[in-house]
Amino acid sequence: MKYVLAGEATSESLARFAAEMAESLEARGWDRGEDIADADLVLNLVDPSAPKAFRRRSKGTYSATLYELPEEPAEVLKASYPLLVRSLANIVLLRVEGRGVWFTTMERGHYGVDDDPAETVARLLPLAQSKLVIDNEFRTDLEPELWDGDEVTEDIKAAGARMGDLDLLPAPFPIEDLLDERDLRHVMRLYGVGGLSYGNLSARKDATRFWMSASGVDKSRLETPGRDILLVTGYDPDAAKMILSVPPGIEPRRVSVDAIEHWMIYREHPDVGAILHVHAWMEGIAATEINYPCGTQELAESVAELIAREPDPAHAVIGLRNHGITATGETLTEILDRIEPKVLRQVPMA
Repeated sequence: MKYVLAGEATSESLARFAAEMAESLEARGWDRGEDIADADLVLNLVDPSAPKAFRRRSKGTYSATLYELPEEPAEVLKASYPLLVRSLANIVLLRVEGRGVWFTTMERGHYGVDDDPAETVARLLPLAQSKLVIDNEFRTDLEPELWDGDEVTEDIKAAGARMGDLDLLPAPFPIEDLLDERDLRHVMRLYGVGGLSYGNLSARKDATRFWMSASGVDKSRLETPGRDILLVTGYDPDAAKMILSVPPGIEPRRVSVDAIEHWMIYREHPDVGAILHVHAWMEGIAATEINYPCGTQELAESVAELIAREPDPAHAVIGLRNHGITATGETLTEILDRIEPKVLRQVPMA
């Protein structure tokens, strides 16, 4: 595994911290490289007043933006999230000397660790080494009788609208205000999404297939089957691609990045009829230990494993640390009826 240090430190203390992070990486078996194109991990040091991005040739390169402030901001998310977008990063690390390092993710998760390079690296590496499964293989083999959807897609539309009414679809961060059109297109390609839209929902079609909301679409206004709601038919582990059946003559959106997670759950639990993911929380639920990024095999496996441990996997609610919840049920209506009285709109950060 190779890492690269990019950018310029804005202070001697930040340069020293980055150098000690590099030492910690090398102690864990990482090699330092010079070419970003060959790097598995890039530590990009930026000036928060003028952050510079580098254009990755591969989404397999994990970019961690590192910057420093003299004191902890009143709102870490508000300070760091724009830098995450402007620097085209997977994660942003804000360091305040003597106080700590705060992580901010694309899912808006944010949490702090001690001001220690080795601890920072220890928290960063599981995320940087996770495997993305966000590519799609579209096959124009959807049965004609499903081109306009079915009763399952109608239920998904209704559930998406209800999620909007319940305020379970927080407004996405306005990246359009932070990037020009060229960089915005690059972000969409880089993250494999049509936009930043939180939450997703799916429902089983039959024993091997399920309908699922597309990535980046307003879940409260799902409209066209084959574009906004997609039929997932399989997974190609060698290519790390989700396989989808779509009608001919339509330009589909990508399926939600959490499709690999839903696919694992449906495959392992035949009694699960629907799955809902929202950026909200419930008290007293089991939760993942590591905040793996959306769309990674590791996150999918963590959630699927916790669901399997539940007394009733077909009616479970699992927490995704610093992120949200995934709930299983008979139908999306049944899930929403069950969680509505208990759901908390604010996700606790830890």
